[in-house]
Amino acid sequence: MEKAAKKHNIFWQFLEWYLLDQPKTILKAWKNYLLFNLEYFSIPLLLKTFFSPWRRYTWPYGRGFSFKRYLDAFVSNGIFRSLGATTRFFLILIGIFLEILIFFAGLIITLIWFLWPLILIELFVIGFNIIF
Repeated sequence: MEKAAKKHNIFWQFLEWYLLDQPKTILKAWKNYLLFNLEYFSIPLLLKTFFSPWRRYTWPYGRGFSFKRYLDAFVSNGIFRSLGATTRFFLILIGIFLEILIFFAGLIITLIWFLWPLILIELFVIGFNIIF
């Protein structure tokens, strides 16, 4: 009987929402933002294809043997690969930096959620001290 009374009490419903339901929602949203950032910057794919040529630009070696043509193709392909690695490096760096920012933003939001009642009480006390 007492458990059923607690279910109908709005105070217990609020505590259940504030301390159980809403933190689960916050953590779920936080996880979704972290996963979205990884997919948006394609960090796993960029790591797998780190030394691939940029936009798959390659210079064909051609048929037959010509030292000048081979050297030209080798240097051009090396430039495309280094351009791809450099671009991917900076994209990975930006993605990881944003991932860290999202992590700390989620941590701060979660902490503020749990500390908000104390902050609110403190603000009321400060307000009453100012008024009186």
